[in-house]
Amino acid sequence: MTLTLIVGLVLLMVLGFPVAFALAIASAIAVFVGGKYPQLVVFKEMFTGIDSFPLMAVPFFIFAAELMSGGALTQVLLRFAAQFVGHLRGGLGYANVGSSVLFAGISGSALADAAGPGAMMTKMMTKAGYDRPYAAALTANSAIIGPIIPPSISMIIYSLQDENVSVGALFIAGFVPGLLIAAALCAVNWWVSRQRGYRSTEARPSGKDMLLNTIKAIPVLLLVALIIIGIRFGVFTPTEASVVAVVYAFICGKWIYRTLHWSAIPAITSRSALLTASVLLVMAASQPFAWILTVEGVPQYLSELIISWQLSPIMFLLAVNVLLLIFGIFMEPLPGIMILVPILAPIANALGIDPIQFAMVVVVNLTLGMITPPVGGLLFVTCVATKTSLSELNRELPIFLVAQLIVLLLLTFVPALSVWLPHSLGF
Repeated sequence: MTLTLIVGLVLLMVLGFPVAFALAIASAIAVFVGGKYPQLVVFKEMFTGIDSFPLMAVPFFIFAAELMSGGALTQVLLRFAAQFVGHLRGGLGYANVGSSVLFAGISGSALADAAGPGAMMTKMMTKAGYDRPYAAALTANSAIIGPIIPPSISMIIYSLQDENVSVGALFIAGFVPGLLIAAALCAVNWWVSRQRGYRSTEARPSGKDMLLNTIKAIPVLLLVALIIIGIRFGVFTPTEASVVAVVYAFICGKWIYRTLHWSAIPAITSRSALLTASVLLVMAASQPFAWILTVEGVPQYLSELIISWQLSPIMFLLAVNVLLLIFGIFMEPLPGIMILVPILAPIANALGIDPIQFAMVVVVNLTLGMITPPVGGLLFVTCVATKTSLSELNRELPIFLVAQLIVLLLLTFVPALSVWLPHSLGF
Protein backbone atom coordinates (compact mmCIF):
# COMPACT_ATOMS: atom_id res chain seq x y z
CA MET A 1 0.00 0.00 0.00
CA THR A 2 2.79 2.44 0.88
CA LEU A 3 4.61 1.85 -2.42
CA THR A 4 1.39 2.23 -4.39
CA LEU A 5 0.55 5.39 -2.44
CA ILE A 6 3.87 7.14 -3.10
CA VAL A 7 4.28 6.02 -6.72
CA GLY A 8 0.68 6.94 -7.46
CA LEU A 9 1.11 10.42 -5.99
CA VAL A 10 4.28 11.08 -7.98
CA LEU A 11 2.77 9.88 -11.25
CA LEU A 12 -0.41 11.88 -10.81
CA MET A 13 1.52 15.06 -10.04
CA VAL A 14 3.80 14.49 -13.03
CA LEU A 15 0.64 14.18 -15.16
CA GLY A 16 -0.45 17.59 -13.91
CA PHE A 17 -3.19 16.69 -11.44
CA PRO A 18 -3.86 19.34 -8.77
CA VAL A 19 -2.28 18.43 -5.44
CA ALA A 20 -5.61 17.76 -3.68
CA PHE A 21 -6.84 15.41 -6.41
CA ALA A 22 -3.46 13.65 -6.63
CA LEU A 23 -3.48 12.98 -2.87
CA ALA A 24 -7.07 11.69 -2.80
CA ILE A 25 -6.79 9.51 -5.91
CA ALA A 26 -3.45 8.03 -4.82
CA SER A 27 -4.99 7.16 -1.45
CA ALA A 28 -7.99 5.51 -3.09
CA ILE A 29 -5.77 3.46 -5.40
CA ALA A 30 -3.56 2.37 -2.49
CA VAL A 31 -6.57 1.23 -0.45
CA PHE A 32 -7.92 -0.69 -3.46
CA VAL A 33 -4.57 -2.39 -4.15
CA GLY A 34 -4.04 -3.23 -0.49
CA GLY A 35 -7.45 -4.85 -0.21
CA LYS A 36 -7.44 -4.67 3.59
CA TYR A 37 -9.84 -1.76 4.02
CA PRO A 38 -13.07 -0.67 2.34
CA GLN A 39 -12.93 2.28 -0.06
CA LEU A 40 -15.27 4.13 2.28
CA VAL A 41 -12.33 4.71 4.63
CA VAL A 42 -10.89 7.28 2.18
CA PHE A 43 -14.02 9.42 2.36
CA LYS A 44 -14.28 8.93 6.13
CA GLU A 45 -10.72 10.19 6.63
CA MET A 46 -11.29 13.13 4.29
CA PHE A 47 -14.15 14.32 6.50
CA THR A 48 -12.11 13.58 9.63
CA GLY A 49 -9.35 15.82 8.28
CA ILE A 50 -11.56 18.90 8.35
CA ASP A 51 -13.69 17.99 11.38
CA SER A 52 -11.85 20.26 13.81
CA PHE A 53 -12.95 23.26 15.86
CA PRO A 54 -9.56 25.08 15.65
CA LEU A 55 -9.76 24.71 11.87
CA MET A 56 -12.74 27.07 11.86
CA ALA A 57 -10.20 29.89 12.29
CA VAL A 58 -9.04 29.44 8.68
CA PRO A 59 -12.15 30.75 6.85
CA PHE A 60 -12.53 33.65 9.27
CA PHE A 61 -8.92 34.83 8.95
CA ILE A 62 -9.25 34.57 5.16
CA PHE A 63 -12.51 36.55 5.31
CA ALA A 64 -10.88 39.21 7.53
CA ALA A 65 -8.03 39.63 5.03
CA GLU A 66 -10.48 39.95 2.14
CA LEU A 67 -12.48 42.55 4.05
CA MET A 68 -9.31 44.52 4.68
CA SER A 69 -8.36 44.39 1.00
CA GLY A 70 -11.89 45.08 -0.20
CA GLY A 71 -12.10 48.03 2.15
CA ALA A 72 -9.07 49.63 0.45
CA LEU A 73 -7.07 49.29 3.65
CA THR A 74 -4.14 47.90 1.68
CA GLN A 75 -3.45 51.42 0.36
CA VAL A 76 -3.35 52.72 3.94
CA LEU A 77 -0.65 50.18 4.80
CA LEU A 78 1.33 50.94 1.64
CA ARG A 79 1.38 54.67 2.35
CA PHE A 80 2.39 54.02 5.96
CA ALA A 81 5.27 51.72 4.94
CA ALA A 82 6.48 53.88 2.04
CA GLN A 83 6.66 57.13 4.00
CA PHE A 84 9.63 55.97 6.07
CA VAL A 85 11.82 54.55 3.29
CA GLY A 86 10.34 55.62 -0.06
CA HIS A 87 12.80 58.52 -0.45
CA LEU A 88 15.91 56.34 0.08
CA ARG A 89 17.94 54.59 -2.62
CA GLY A 90 15.98 51.41 -3.32
CA GLY A 91 13.25 52.84 -1.09
CA LEU A 92 10.30 51.27 -2.87
CA GLY A 93 11.97 47.89 -2.46
CA TYR A 94 12.11 48.43 1.28
CA ALA A 95 8.49 49.59 1.19
CA ASN A 96 7.56 46.38 -0.64
CA VAL A 97 9.07 44.29 2.16
CA GLY A 98 7.59 46.52 4.86
CA SER A 99 4.09 46.34 3.41
CA SER A 100 4.37 42.53 3.32
CA VAL A 101 5.28 42.51 7.01
CA LEU A 102 2.27 44.67 7.83
CA PHE A 103 -0.14 42.77 5.59
CA ALA A 104 1.11 39.44 7.00
CA GLY A 105 -0.45 40.46 10.29
CA ILE A 106 -3.82 40.51 8.55
CA SER A 107 -3.87 37.82 5.89
CA GLY A 108 -1.75 34.86 7.02
CA SER A 109 -1.51 33.91 3.33
CA ALA A 110 1.40 34.31 0.92
CA LEU A 111 -0.87 34.14 -2.12
CA ALA A 112 -3.11 36.94 -0.80
CA ASP A 113 -0.06 39.11 -0.15
CA ALA A 114 1.40 38.57 -3.62
CA ALA A 115 -1.89 39.13 -5.43
CA GLY A 116 -2.88 42.16 -3.33
CA PRO A 117 -0.33 44.66 -1.99
CA GLY A 118 2.52 42.83 -3.72
CA ALA A 119 1.06 43.43 -7.18
CA MET A 120 0.45 47.09 -6.34
CA MET A 121 4.03 47.55 -5.12
CA THR A 122 5.41 45.89 -8.26
CA LYS A 123 3.56 48.42 -10.43
CA MET A 124 4.87 51.29 -8.32
CA MET A 125 8.44 49.96 -8.49
CA THR A 126 8.26 49.47 -12.27
CA LYS A 127 7.03 53.02 -12.82
CA ALA A 128 9.89 54.31 -10.66
CA GLY A 129 12.50 52.62 -12.88
CA TYR A 130 13.02 49.22 -11.25
CA ASP A 131 13.27 46.23 -13.58
CA ARG A 132 9.91 44.47 -13.55
CA PRO A 133 11.39 40.96 -13.06
CA TYR A 134 13.37 42.18 -10.03
CA ALA A 135 10.31 43.87 -8.55
CA ALA A 136 8.26 40.70 -9.12
CA ALA A 137 10.96 38.50 -7.53
CA LEU A 138 11.11 40.78 -4.49
CA THR A 139 7.31 40.63 -4.25
CA ALA A 140 7.27 36.81 -4.38
CA ASN A 141 9.96 36.53 -1.71
CA SER A 142 8.44 39.10 0.62
CA ALA A 143 5.03 37.40 0.27
CA ILE A 144 6.27 34.30 2.09
CA ILE A 145 6.39 36.40 5.26
CA GLY A 146 2.58 36.09 5.20
CA PRO A 147 2.38 32.51 6.56
CA ILE A 148 5.06 33.18 9.20
CA ILE A 149 4.06 36.40 10.99
CA PRO A 150 0.72 35.77 12.79
CA PRO A 151 -2.02 35.06 12.10
CA SER A 152 -0.82 32.09 10.06
CA ILE A 153 -2.94 29.40 8.42
CA SER A 154 0.10 27.11 8.23
CA MET A 155 0.66 27.36 11.98
CA ILE A 156 -2.99 26.60 12.73
CA ILE A 157 -2.66 23.41 10.67
CA TYR A 158 0.68 22.57 12.31
CA SER A 159 -0.78 22.78 15.82
CA LEU A 160 -3.40 20.21 14.81
CA GLN A 161 -0.66 17.76 13.83
CA ASP A 162 1.60 18.18 16.88
CA GLU A 163 -0.02 18.21 20.31
CA ASN A 164 3.15 19.56 21.91
CA VAL A 165 2.60 23.08 20.54
CA SER A 166 -0.34 25.46 20.71
CA VAL A 167 -1.54 27.92 18.12
CA GLY A 168 -0.80 30.81 20.47
CA ALA A 169 2.81 29.70 20.99
CA LEU A 170 3.39 29.35 17.25
CA PHE A 171 1.80 32.74 16.55
CA ILE A 172 4.16 34.43 19.02
CA ALA A 173 7.16 32.45 17.76
CA GLY A 174 6.57 33.55 14.17
CA PHE A 175 7.46 37.20 14.76
CA VAL A 176 11.26 36.83 14.94
CA PRO A 177 11.65 34.48 11.91
CA GLY A 178 9.33 36.72 9.90
CA LEU A 179 11.33 39.83 10.76
CA LEU A 180 14.60 38.00 10.02
CA ILE A 181 13.34 37.18 6.52
CA ALA A 182 12.32 40.82 6.07
CA ALA A 183 15.80 41.96 7.15
CA ALA A 184 17.47 39.51 4.75
CA LEU A 185 15.34 40.75 1.84
CA CYS A 186 16.14 44.37 2.73
CA ALA A 187 19.84 43.47 2.65
CA VAL A 188 19.41 41.99 -0.83
CA ASN A 189 17.51 45.08 -1.96
CA TRP A 190 20.27 47.32 -0.57
CA TRP A 191 22.91 45.42 -2.57
CA VAL A 192 20.96 45.18 -5.83
CA SER A 193 19.84 48.82 -5.69
CA ARG A 194 23.44 49.95 -5.50
CA GLN A 195 24.60 47.60 -8.22
CA ARG A 196 21.86 48.65 -10.63
CA GLY A 197 21.47 52.27 -9.62
CA TYR A 198 17.88 52.13 -8.44
CA ARG A 199 17.36 55.66 -7.14
CA SER A 200 14.33 57.25 -5.59
CA THR A 201 12.62 60.28 -7.10
CA GLU A 202 10.29 60.59 -4.11
CA ALA A 203 10.69 63.58 -1.84
CA ARG A 204 10.78 62.86 1.87
CA PRO A 205 7.25 63.49 3.22
CA SER A 206 6.74 66.29 5.66
CA GLY A 207 6.33 65.62 9.34
CA LYS A 208 2.66 66.54 9.08
CA ASP A 209 2.04 64.03 6.25
CA MET A 210 3.88 61.29 8.14
CA LEU A 211 1.80 61.96 11.23
CA LEU A 212 -1.45 61.86 9.26
CA ASN A 213 -0.46 58.60 7.49
CA THR A 214 0.49 57.04 10.82
CA ILE A 215 -2.77 58.07 12.48
CA LYS A 216 -4.74 56.61 9.55
CA ALA A 217 -2.83 53.33 9.80
CA ILE A 218 -3.27 52.87 13.56
CA PRO A 219 -6.70 51.13 13.38
CA VAL A 220 -5.33 48.60 10.87
CA LEU A 221 -2.16 47.97 12.86
CA LEU A 222 -4.15 47.43 16.05
CA LEU A 223 -5.70 44.28 14.58
CA VAL A 224 -2.50 42.26 15.06
CA ALA A 225 -2.09 43.55 18.62
CA LEU A 226 -5.72 42.72 19.36
CA ILE A 227 -5.29 39.11 18.18
CA ILE A 228 -2.00 38.43 20.00
CA ILE A 229 -2.90 40.15 23.28
CA GLY A 230 -6.34 38.53 23.32
CA ILE A 231 -4.90 35.03 22.84
CA ARG A 232 -2.03 35.57 25.29
CA PHE A 233 -4.24 36.75 28.15
CA GLY A 234 -6.99 34.21 27.51
CA VAL A 235 -9.63 36.69 26.40
CA PHE A 236 -10.43 34.43 23.46
CA THR A 237 -9.12 31.32 21.74
CA PRO A 238 -7.37 31.50 18.32
CA THR A 239 -10.62 30.39 16.69
CA GLU A 240 -12.58 33.09 18.47
CA ALA A 241 -9.81 35.56 17.58
CA SER A 242 -10.49 34.90 13.90
CA VAL A 243 -14.13 35.93 14.37
CA VAL A 244 -13.03 39.04 16.26
CA ALA A 245 -10.72 39.83 13.33
CA VAL A 246 -13.65 39.65 10.89
CA VAL A 247 -15.82 41.98 12.99
CA TYR A 248 -12.92 44.39 13.52
CA ALA A 249 -12.04 44.40 9.80
CA PHE A 250 -15.66 45.09 8.89
CA ILE A 251 -15.90 47.96 11.37
CA CYS A 252 -12.65 49.46 10.07
CA GLY A 253 -13.66 49.25 6.43
CA LYS A 254 -17.29 50.29 6.84
CA TRP A 255 -17.30 52.97 9.53
CA ILE A 256 -13.73 54.07 10.32
CA TYR A 257 -12.32 54.39 6.78
CA ARG A 258 -15.72 54.30 5.04
CA THR A 259 -14.25 52.54 2.00
CA LEU A 260 -16.12 49.23 2.32
CA HIS A 261 -19.50 49.32 0.57
CA TRP A 262 -22.38 46.90 0.97
CA SER A 263 -22.28 46.18 -2.76
CA ALA A 264 -18.76 44.74 -2.40
CA ILE A 265 -19.70 42.22 0.33
CA PRO A 266 -21.03 39.46 -2.02
CA ALA A 267 -17.82 39.45 -4.10
CA ILE A 268 -15.64 39.50 -0.98
CA THR A 269 -17.61 36.63 0.54
CA SER A 270 -17.40 34.65 -2.69
CA ARG A 271 -13.60 35.05 -2.93
CA SER A 272 -13.22 34.06 0.72
CA ALA A 273 -15.39 30.97 0.22
CA LEU A 274 -13.41 29.84 -2.83
CA LEU A 275 -10.06 30.30 -1.09
CA THR A 276 -11.33 28.54 2.03
CA ALA A 277 -12.64 25.65 -0.08
CA SER A 278 -9.26 25.24 -1.79
CA VAL A 279 -7.45 25.14 1.57
CA LEU A 280 -9.89 22.69 3.14
CA LEU A 281 -9.90 20.46 0.06
CA VAL A 282 -6.13 20.09 0.28
CA MET A 283 -6.40 19.33 4.00
CA ALA A 284 -9.17 16.79 3.48
CA ALA A 285 -7.21 15.01 0.74
CA SER A 286 -4.06 14.94 2.88
CA GLN A 287 -5.76 13.10 5.72
CA PRO A 288 -6.31 9.67 4.04
CA PHE A 289 -2.76 9.88 2.65
CA ALA A 290 -1.37 10.44 6.16
CA TRP A 291 -3.72 7.77 7.59
CA ILE A 292 -2.42 5.10 5.21
CA LEU A 293 1.17 5.92 6.15
CA THR A 294 0.24 5.63 9.82
CA VAL A 295 -1.66 2.32 9.65
CA GLU A 296 1.15 0.85 7.55
CA GLY A 297 3.62 1.78 10.29
CA VAL A 298 5.75 4.14 8.21
CA PRO A 299 6.18 6.80 10.94
CA GLN A 300 7.18 4.19 13.51
CA TYR A 301 9.61 2.54 11.11
CA LEU A 302 11.24 5.84 10.16
CA SER A 303 11.42 6.92 13.80
CA GLU A 304 13.22 3.73 14.83
CA LEU A 305 15.51 3.94 11.80
CA ILE A 306 16.54 7.55 12.34
CA ILE A 307 16.96 7.13 16.10
CA SER A 308 19.20 4.10 15.43
CA TRP A 309 21.51 6.38 13.45
CA GLN A 310 22.18 8.24 16.72
CA LEU A 311 22.17 11.64 15.05
CA SER A 312 22.77 14.72 17.14
CA PRO A 313 19.87 17.22 17.23
CA ILE A 314 21.74 19.56 14.86
CA MET A 315 22.48 16.80 12.34
CA PHE A 316 18.85 15.71 12.48
CA LEU A 317 17.66 19.26 11.82
CA LEU A 318 20.06 19.59 8.90
CA ALA A 319 18.80 16.29 7.46
CA VAL A 320 15.20 17.48 7.93
CA ASN A 321 16.04 20.73 6.15
CA VAL A 322 17.36 18.87 3.14
CA LEU A 323 14.32 16.57 3.08
CA LEU A 324 11.85 19.45 3.39
CA LEU A 325 13.59 21.59 0.79
CA ILE A 326 13.32 18.72 -1.71
CA PHE A 327 9.77 17.89 -0.63
CA GLY A 328 8.73 21.53 -0.80
CA ILE A 329 9.72 21.80 -4.45
CA PHE A 330 6.87 19.46 -5.40
CA MET A 331 4.36 19.89 -2.56
CA GLU A 332 2.46 22.86 -1.13
CA PRO A 333 3.08 23.72 2.55
CA LEU A 334 -0.30 22.58 3.92
CA PRO A 335 -0.22 18.96 2.64
CA GLY A 336 3.48 18.91 3.52
CA ILE A 337 2.66 19.76 7.12
CA MET A 338 -0.21 17.25 7.21
CA ILE A 339 1.95 14.40 5.89
CA LEU A 340 5.40 15.02 7.38
CA VAL A 341 4.81 16.58 10.81
CA PRO A 342 3.18 13.46 12.36
CA ILE A 343 6.28 11.53 11.22
CA LEU A 344 9.07 13.98 12.06
CA ALA A 345 7.79 15.82 15.16
CA PRO A 346 7.92 12.75 17.50
CA ILE A 347 11.51 12.09 16.40
CA ALA A 348 12.48 15.70 17.08
CA ASN A 349 10.81 15.49 20.48
CA ALA A 350 12.69 12.27 21.30
CA LEU A 351 15.98 14.00 20.43
CA GLY A 352 15.21 16.85 22.82
CA ILE A 353 14.58 19.52 20.18
CA ASP A 354 12.22 22.24 21.37
CA PRO A 355 8.90 21.64 19.58
CA ILE A 356 8.47 25.37 18.92
CA GLN A 357 11.87 25.60 17.23
CA PHE A 358 11.13 22.52 15.15
CA ALA A 359 7.79 23.98 14.12
CA MET A 360 9.47 27.19 12.93
CA VAL A 361 12.05 25.26 10.93
CA VAL A 362 9.33 23.16 9.27
CA VAL A 363 6.98 26.05 8.49
CA VAL A 364 9.72 28.33 7.12
CA ASN A 365 11.26 25.49 5.12
CA LEU A 366 8.05 24.33 3.48
CA THR A 367 7.01 27.93 2.80
CA LEU A 368 10.26 28.42 0.87
CA GLY A 369 9.01 25.72 -1.48
CA MET A 370 6.42 28.20 -2.74
CA ILE A 371 9.20 30.23 -4.40
CA THR A 372 11.41 27.32 -5.47
CA PRO A 373 11.42 26.55 -9.22
CA PRO A 374 10.04 24.80 -11.12
CA VAL A 375 6.78 24.12 -9.25
CA GLY A 376 6.56 26.94 -6.67
CA GLY A 377 2.91 27.99 -6.66
CA LEU A 378 3.70 31.51 -5.49
CA LEU A 379 5.84 32.06 -8.58
CA PHE A 380 2.89 31.44 -10.91
CA VAL A 381 0.58 33.70 -8.90
CA THR A 382 3.20 36.46 -8.91
CA CYS A 383 3.75 36.13 -12.65
CA VAL A 384 0.03 36.55 -13.33
CA ALA A 385 -0.41 39.39 -10.83
CA THR A 386 2.64 41.33 -12.06
CA LYS A 387 2.49 40.36 -15.77
CA THR A 388 6.01 38.95 -15.70
CA SER A 389 7.21 35.81 -17.49
CA LEU A 390 8.34 32.87 -15.37
CA SER A 391 11.75 32.71 -17.06
CA GLU A 392 12.44 36.39 -16.27
CA LEU A 393 11.35 35.91 -12.68
CA ASN A 394 13.51 32.80 -12.22
CA ARG A 395 16.64 34.67 -13.34
CA GLU A 396 16.23 37.07 -10.41
CA LEU A 397 15.61 34.40 -7.76
CA PRO A 398 19.08 32.98 -6.86
CA ILE A 399 20.27 35.86 -4.65
CA PHE A 400 16.94 35.89 -2.82
CA LEU A 401 17.02 32.13 -2.25
CA VAL A 402 20.53 32.41 -0.78
CA ALA A 403 19.29 35.04 1.68
CA GLN A 404 16.31 32.87 2.65
CA LEU A 405 18.53 29.83 3.21
CA ILE A 406 20.79 31.87 5.50
CA VAL A 407 17.76 32.71 7.64
CA LEU A 408 16.75 29.04 7.67
CA LEU A 409 20.23 28.03 8.88
CA LEU A 410 20.08 30.67 11.62
CA LEU A 411 16.78 29.20 12.83
CA THR A 412 18.36 25.75 12.75
CA PHE A 413 21.53 26.59 14.69
CA VAL A 414 20.14 29.25 17.07
CA PRO A 415 17.06 27.90 18.89
CA ALA A 416 16.60 31.16 20.82
CA LEU A 417 15.47 32.91 17.65
CA SER A 418 12.37 30.72 17.68
CA VAL A 419 11.74 30.04 21.34
CA TRP A 420 12.86 33.13 23.26
CA LEU A 421 9.75 35.22 22.65
CA PRO A 422 7.08 32.55 23.28
CA HIS A 423 8.95 31.23 26.35
CA SER A 424 9.34 34.72 27.79
CA LEU A 425 5.58 35.21 27.43
CA GLY A 426 4.78 31.99 29.25
CA PHE A 427 4.17 29.56 26.37
